[in-house]
Amino acid sequence: MRILVTGGCGYIGSALVPLLLDDERVDDVVVLDSLTAGSPANLRGCIDETLHFRRGDVREYGDVESAMRGVDRVIHLAAITGAASTHDRRDETFAINRDGTENVLTAAGKLDVDSVVFASSCNNYGRAASTNIDEETEQDPLNPYAESKVESERLLAEAIEDYGIDGTALRMSTNYGWAPGVRFNLVVNHFVFRGLTDRPLTVYGDGNNWRPFIHVEDAARAYAHAALEPESWPQVVYNVGSNDENYRIADIADIVRDELDDDLEITYLEDKHPGPSYHVNFDRLAETGFEPEWTVRQGVRELADRLQRNQPRMIDA
Repeated sequence: MRILVTGGCGYIGSALVPLLLDDERVDDVVVLDSLTAGSPANLRGCIDETLHFRRGDVREYGDVESAMRGVDRVIHLAAITGAASTHDRRDETFAINRDGTENVLTAAGKLDVDSVVFASSCNNYGRAASTNIDEETEQDPLNPYAESKVESERLLAEAIEDYGIDGTALRMSTNYGWAPGVRFNLVVNHFVFRGLTDRPLTVYGDGNNWRPFIHVEDAARAYAHAALEPESWPQVVYNVGSNDENYRIADIADIVRDELDDDLEITYLEDKHPGPSYHVNFDRLAETGFEPEWTVRQGVRELADRLQRNQPRMIDA
């Protein structure tokens, strides 16, 4: 089959594209990316006759339709990320995240694409009081990023009804871990880098806010599984992560200190807003047959090994 990955030069894409290319069920992968945030360097080792790159913007319908011609399935990753930063660029966030998703779904309907897997987020839940948030919990987006993802999920549900395509939204946990396109505005990765450069681990608020976490390789595996086996993902929405990998931010700081250096300083800026807090249930995910493999501790050690000079890769999932 032929699969289109939008935003394929980004963090998750850099782990997903090689995974798809190595799967015997996949003949070709098309990557659509504007290269605004991602880089072709993130796909090093993947570039051959089975990888087709299209430089384009999901805000431009023509770019989307052109890239999607002849495609069987779509994994739609392209988005503005970094939820906290989107408060200052609301219009741009909605143009790329919501309107771009509408273009992807419209083209998929027009071109009779079999299925669309959409990258959503557990950030959509906001500051939920429950410690057992499932897919039926009301979403309470607190930033333009999450608002645009909620709107995009609505568009996906409408497209499934209107076009008869298979589609599912993966409400992904917070990513961490090494991939060629690694990002350092994510809390685990940020803490590891600060720790390796002998700087304090700075926690906003009291550190008691909850987040679920998933290694980028597990995230990539989930997107591939949903695209390649859509019959195993019949629900419109799935939380993606592990029940055992919900942590308070203070706990993440402690884990990074334990794994890197017991003398690392942890500072708390209680006058800073800690952002959303959500402790998520992933029981529905188990019904798909997919299961994450990594733990945060393993991911911290592996990322540190990757970043330190002349260190071999030490950690297997």
